[in-house]
Order: sequence, then C-alpha cells, then structure tokens
Amino acid sequence: MQTDEQKLTDFLNRAVSDLSAGYAGVMINLGHKLGLYEAMAGAGPLTSAELAKRAGCVERYVREWLNSQAAGGYVVYHPSSGTYELPPEQAYVLADNTSPVFLPPAWEVPASMWFDEQRTLADFRSGNGVPWGEHNDRLFCGVAAFFRNSYRGQLVQNWIPALEGVDEKLKKGAKVADIGCGYGHSTVIMAEAYPNSQFWGFDAHEDSIAAAREIAVESGVDDRTTFEVGTAKGVNGQKFDFVCFFDCLHDMGDPVGAAKQVASTLADDGVFMVVEPFAGDKVEDNLNPVGQLYYAASTTLCCAHSLSEEVGLALGAQAGERRLAGILNKAGFSSVRRAFETPFNMILEARL
Repeated sequence: MQTDEQKLTDFLNRAVSDLSAGYAGVMINLGHKLGLYEAMAGAGPLTSAELAKRAGCVERYVREWLNSQAAGGYVVYHPSSGTYELPPEQAYVLADNTSPVFLPPAWEVPASMWFDEQRTLADFRSGNGVPWGEHNDRLFCGVAAFFRNSYRGQLVQNWIPALEGVDEKLKKGAKVADIGCGYGHSTVIMAEAYPNSQFWGFDAHEDSIAAAREIAVESGVDDRTTFEVGTAKGVNGQKFDFVCFFDCLHDMGDPVGAAKQVASTLADDGVFMVVEPFAGDKVEDNLNPVGQLYYAASTTLCCAHSLSEEVGLALGAQAGERRLAGILNKAGFSSVRRAFETPFNMILEARL
C-alpha cells in the first residue's frame, strides 16, 4: 500500500493534536478542581511559586502544569520574567463558573466514557443499550454543569422570547413541564425568571431528581417547582401551557411516542419547545469540530440510551432539523419551525 507522504504527515499532525487535547483535558480538570485558574484570574503575571502559594499547592507540580498550559496556549508565558498569565478571554472560559462558555466541567463527560469502556466494547458487538442511569457517575454532574451555564445565558434571554407569545404567557402565569430535566437547572432558571408560573420537572434518573430538588431549594424556587421521577410517556393527568425538552428528544427510544404524549398534555394554544444539538441534515454538514464532539458523545451515550428503551430508534445527537421535524409531525404537530439557533443548539417551536 502506497501512501502520500504529505497526506500522512498532515493526518499524523491532526491525530497528535487530538491526542494532545485528551491530555489537555486532564490538565484542565486539575486546574479547575485545584483552583489554579481561579487563582490566576485577574492576578496578572505570576511565577510558579506565587501561584502555588495562592492555590495551596506544591510549586514543582504547579510549574509543570503551567508549562503544559503555556504549550497549549491556555496561559501566556513571559520568558523575560519567567512568569505566567491567564488572559481575560481564557479566564472567561476556564475560571468564571458563571460564564455561559465555562468549559472545565465538560471534561467529566469523556472521563465517564473512559470508565464505561468495557461495557461499550461489549455493546458494540451485542447491540445492547445502556440506560442513562447506568453510566459512570461523573457523567451526570458533567452534563449538568456543562449545560447549566449555556441555558443560563440563552434560555430566558433568547430562546423563550423567540417563541410566539410564550414569554408573555409565562410572565402572567402558566403551567410548564420540563421533561428530561436532569439536575433541573433549566427548570430552576425558568422558575427564577417567571415567578407567576408553576414548573414541573420530570426525569427517569432518580438521583438527578434528588439533586434537582436540592438545587431548587438552594435557589429559593422550591415553592413553584415540583420534581418527579418519570418519563414523557408517564406524564398524565394534567394539562401544560408550555412543555420543554432540553437536549433529550434524540436520546429517547421512542421519540414519536414521547412527542405524542406531549401533544396529549398540551393545553389549548400550548407550545412545545424542543432544544436539540445543532446539526445539518446531511453527514457532510457536520464534519467539523462540533460535529466530532457530538458524534462521539452520541456513540457512547445518546444512541446507547435509546437502544436500551422500547423501539430504540437511536436518532443520535446529529439528527438534523428535517428528521426532528418529521418526528414531531408524526406525533401530530402540524407546525414546526426553527425559532433560534446557536453554534451548539437549535430551538424548535412545535404547535398542534
């Protein structure tokens, strides 16, 4: 087999860059959990000894960690003074846990994927699925923290106002269901913004619901939030003015059945908001870094969960708007439109 030497070199460089990124994730996680980024934020140039003292760590470890960060462009090294600096742009991503682009917790997700490797290898051969709750525990906190700040920066400011009449309805007072709520961050964010409305969060993962209840109490919105263990198909007995799926429709084994259940619970003129990972309709539309991330997560998490449930459609995290709209149309929603989009999400508004 003959190879093109330039193509080989180019691909090898790409593969090494990806390998380096995997190592960098470990360093980012250490910097986050040890408070190193926080100690550097706004402090200007620091020596390794100064940073070690600020963070309560041993200088030799800190110096090596700083050099890895400088090599990756996460911090700036000043050769003349032998100091290291965290620029404000990097601090916004690495040190500010209220930032909508705060990324360190996201590294808990690939950590959980590594811990689940043996089961994933077996499932590739058997075709079995993995329910969400059976993954390594690092998955749940990582996903919750990663999505929390994104939702906090977009949900009330952009997504809900992009839906016709929903913002006004919630301000006056409405009944809202957040299905697949996980730790309930999306539910709590809405409850904080719309004190006249009542919110119900449902999730099949019992530990996530327990966490959601605690977060609601800590946020002072437990008087208008209710969290219950349940799925979309199990939500019965009441009508909702607004139903939300945040990054979970594609995870469901039977998304058509789940959306049909939503249709049956919507009040007159009710609105169904479906937030899904951003994707084009064709594979070639998604061959980029975001697509690489989503396809990888979908392989071990999204498709795996769907295959563990009845039907097991396994839409995947890059289903695309056309396929998602088709699911909603089959469920009885006659009107589906893309109301908003970000580089990571598309927001669909569905009406009966």
